[in-house]
Amino acid sequence: AMKINQDTVLRGKKVTLVPYTAAHVPRYHEWMQSEELQRLTASEPLSLEQEHQMQRSWRDDADKCTFIVLDSGRWPGQAEENSMVGDVNLFLTNTEDPTLAEIEIMIAEPSCRGRGFGKEATLLMMAYGVRKLGITKFEAKIGQENEASICMFKKLHFKEVAVSSIFQEVTLRLDVSDQERQWLLEQTNHVEEKSYAELKQPAGLLDT
Repeated sequence: AMKINQDTVLRGKKVTLVPYTAAHVPRYHEWMQSEELQRLTASEPLSLEQEHQMQRSWRDDADKCTFIVLDSGRWPGQAEENSMVGDVNLFLTNTEDPTLAEIEIMIAEPSCRGRGFGKEATLLMMAYGVRKLGITKFEAKIGQENEASICMFKKLHFKEVAVSSIFQEVTLRLDVSDQERQWLLEQTNHVEEKSYAELKQPAGLLDT
């Protein structure tokens, strides 16, 4: 099962990726009430209880890997719920090919958009997928009107491979050659991998 990252923290300059836990669900649920985010993520609004079920499936399903994106400037130090800016996911969509993953990034906090948070979170997740999960091909499916996201993936060397007029989405793809792998690891060589359990302890003391 995809519990591989349940104690993993990936700390970058702007963002820190932490496992998606039950404690994150209320804030996440609040975000997903936004019609704009529902449209951008092509998702239906769920009840809080359904969102909790979803979080458990993210933790337990073997074909999904997810991190919550926190603002590195705020956490550790502030409560995680107040430091959350979005999430980043990998789906292993093809049972025949475990080296292919679909990647999704959402920067839900409007004040955090356009600041490079999404780019760094995506790079961290890609490097994690390549190093820990054996991923060699990434796909991203993005709504045609979401130009900022399409543009970001192109900066990360993804190429547009398909456009679906029915779903109004663009599919972008990156094959991780040795050269791309080298680039990806260079882009993320500042990242520290830490234990979530250890980092969480002191933060709890600060919240009192």
